[in-house]
Amino acid sequence: MESEYFEGKTFDKNDYTEHYLPKGEYENCTFQNCNLSNSDLSKIRFEGCEFSNCDLSMANLTNTLLQDVRFKDCKMLGLNFENCNQFGLSVFFENCILNHVSFYKAKLEKTTFNNSKLQEAIFSECDLRKSSFIECDLDRAIFENSILEEVDFRTSYNYSIDPDINRIKKAKFSYPGVIGLLDKYNISID
Repeated sequence: MESEYFEGKTFDKNDYTEHYLPKGEYENCTFQNCNLSNSDLSKIRFEGCEFSNCDLSMANLTNTLLQDVRFKDCKMLGLNFENCNQFGLSVFFENCILNHVSFYKAKLEKTTFNNSKLQEAIFSECDLRKSSFIECDLDRAIFENSILEEVDFRTSYNYSIDPDINRIKKAKFSYPGVIGLLDKYNISID
């Protein structure tokens, strides 16, 4: 199968649920109002692309390259980012629904999660150094054996992070969210 090359192209209101996005390289392309749910995005290269108001829920990301890719107002339920090509993985999320996603062993240094829902997201063995969670709902998100050094959690909420099994040196928290660091003790704080 021959792969295609697209540069600077806009894809608007396309439905890729039955006829998948063509395999290939997408450079500086814009996807807006597209339905990519349950699509096969495996082995596709996205560089400098933006997804706006798209549904990517349950898409296959096996060996997908995401370099400098922005997701805005997207629904992204159940994605497995650990299956992505980890070389140069660079993403930005704004106003996205990322519930039930997995970033297991992903290298996400300096990643911004802005005003997004990350309920029951998995951040096990993840490198999030110098990342920011701005106004994010992290209800039941799992942080386990992760590098959270210099991560900014100050405006996020509903998180529960065990400092004994995560590296949190110089991470930023604010009250009352910081109480999420004590959840494992099952204590009452008045």
